[in-house]
Amino acid sequence: MKYYRTLFSRLLFAIVIALVAVPIATVPVSARPGADASELQAQARKARLISELLTEFHYRSLPIDNAMARQAFQAYLDTLDQERYYLLQQDIDEFARHVDQLDDQLRRGDISFGYSVFERYQQRVRERSEFALSLLEQEFDFNSDERIELDRSQEPWASSREELDQLWRKRVKHDALTLLMSGQEWPRVREILTRRYQRLADNIANYSNEEIFQAYINAWAQIFDPHTQYMSPQLSENFDIQMRLSLEGIGALLRSENEFIEVVELVKGGPAELDGQLKPGDRIIGVGEGEDGEIDDVVGWRLSDVVERIRGPKETVVRLQVLPAQSAGATPKIITLVRNEIKLEERAAQGKLMEVPTKDGTRRIGVVKLPAFYMDFAAADAGKKDYRSTTRDVRRIIQDFNREGIDGLVIDLRGNGGGSLREATELTGLFVPGGPVVQVRRHDGSVEVIQDYDRAVVYSGPLVVLVDQFSASASEIFAAAIQDYGRGVVVGQQTFGKGTVQTLIDLDRGLRRQDSGGRLKLTIAKFYRINGHSTQRRGVIPDIVLPSAFDADRFYESAVKTALPWDEIRPVPFRPQGSLEPLLPLLHERHQERIAKSEAFQALLEEYAQLREMQSQTSLPLNEMQRRAEREQAEARQLAALNRRLAAYGLDPVSSLDELDQDKLPDTILETAAAVAVDLADLQSAVATASR
Repeated sequence: MKYYRTLFSRLLFAIVIALVAVPIATVPVSARPGADASELQAQARKARLISELLTEFHYRSLPIDNAMARQAFQAYLDTLDQERYYLLQQDIDEFARHVDQLDDQLRRGDISFGYSVFERYQQRVRERSEFALSLLEQEFDFNSDERIELDRSQEPWASSREELDQLWRKRVKHDALTLLMSGQEWPRVREILTRRYQRLADNIANYSNEEIFQAYINAWAQIFDPHTQYMSPQLSENFDIQMRLSLEGIGALLRSENEFIEVVELVKGGPAELDGQLKPGDRIIGVGEGEDGEIDDVVGWRLSDVVERIRGPKETVVRLQVLPAQSAGATPKIITLVRNEIKLEERAAQGKLMEVPTKDGTRRIGVVKLPAFYMDFAAADAGKKDYRSTTRDVRRIIQDFNREGIDGLVIDLRGNGGGSLREATELTGLFVPGGPVVQVRRHDGSVEVIQDYDRAVVYSGPLVVLVDQFSASASEIFAAAIQDYGRGVVVGQQTFGKGTVQTLIDLDRGLRRQDSGGRLKLTIAKFYRINGHSTQRRGVIPDIVLPSAFDADRFYESAVKTALPWDEIRPVPFRPQGSLEPLLPLLHERHQERIAKSEAFQALLEEYAQLREMQSQTSLPLNEMQRRAEREQAEARQLAALNRRLAAYGLDPVSSLDELDQDKLPDTILETAAAVAVDLADLQSAVATASR
């Protein structure tokens, strides 16, 4: 531990990674079939080391005790069987008798409980797979009046196999109906589902010791917070690929969620983000190679296997079969993507001019779209004078705007999951004449104030920062600083609320030479605004709030029970650049008047309301006619609202949602932010005139 204490004592926040953006009668580990004694002993050493690092260096400094053991036990069950389709209440009762021993076992490096639970889980998966296959021997009756509950995570565990049989009969019937409604005939449906359920049992049976270790250890790690995570050597390699942005694939961050592969985030500038069809929350259920290769069903596959199928050489085609996020009952769709290398240029800041009509003419609003806070560290370290960075690129764009003349500026941070803390700090400095930008509080209670030292201001005019619920980390730091300084108006949705700092710890240094350590991503600090408020959980509350199409309870940091709490520390002295508080009521008044008269905005509100309604579905009919009727009704309402918005822009209507070209649909939210920038310019001009 001496090495790690030295490491933490020397850690500089400037280089810390700020990420978004997570015994049943005790069976000896060595008794696990196929277990290698030396590997398991190495895992024991690693478990002890991780437990020590968590308790000594994590921001929360929580003790590993009986209370945490009970939480970790539940977290492990959720990892394995969140929807409660496999384990029985008798299994849970058997496991629970040993829970109070788990904290002592972990500190000793004894992870036998994790293996024992997993072996029981393997047994139950095998049983359920066999039962599901037996149901496919004859076609289901899709005329009966029954429904399937979509979320069973809070339901009681099944008390008997007979109860599980009834749950699985509905589940298999639902899977079959979903495929039938996508255009498949029963023989093909039976073939797909047979492979799916066979593969489900095979995949679980083939989990390696390292994969089981990772799942069990992370059940403990996530109790500390959702961003603390043990990464196996394989997962560490994938993380490095992602951070280098050299992945030749589609540019999507994926996770395994209840046997489905779910899209968490799209990498800005990647093929998926540029294509515009794949969305966060979408579930990938099939992957096919090439323009016409057979699409393999990937439900129940391990995440690593799906990632390997999706990755591939650049300029090759991959086809994804996707269940859209907006509705559990939606028809699967096929998305065709060309793999490519994600390049810095495609993630770089982009500028454009918008002509905003007003009652007395038009105003020119400059827009800077900022997908991420990036910096070419390798080029900078090599001494190259022309290296790319967020601040350098935005400065150039604003200087061009200044030469052309603009009436206001919008910094668009929608979907910006963060990145370099240094760039967030320096970007703030383009709009304020130096000073503190953010505070960082370490796990030991010490506080560091991150300053911008450049007193030169590149743009001093009316400023709007546009954010959404996917704006996180460095985006929140920038938006908060602009708000605290009174330098600009924040418009959009409450931001994500990730106000924590992580670092990567190489475990090899604390283990024997022959051990394969992997890494621990550990939360060691929190961000605080210069006014003393944390951005954790609450994010940044916009001055003017705009609607969202997504369920807030699912896509915010606060949706995770173990997320660190909001709190506050002492503010730091800073010199506000003015106060916008007197102008906010007038901005609100003008905004409300404008959107009330805007056909496009009102249609957008209707679209969003319908999407949220579909997301809130708790059950689906297993009657084919009812399912089709509900789907057609929902799609018809959504289509009507979309065509209403197209009509507001003088565009031709579309006959189906798939017919829409997203690139040709005006950005109503951006237009709204630009209109607020015009209002701000007018009001600030009036104040300046009155004060002369």
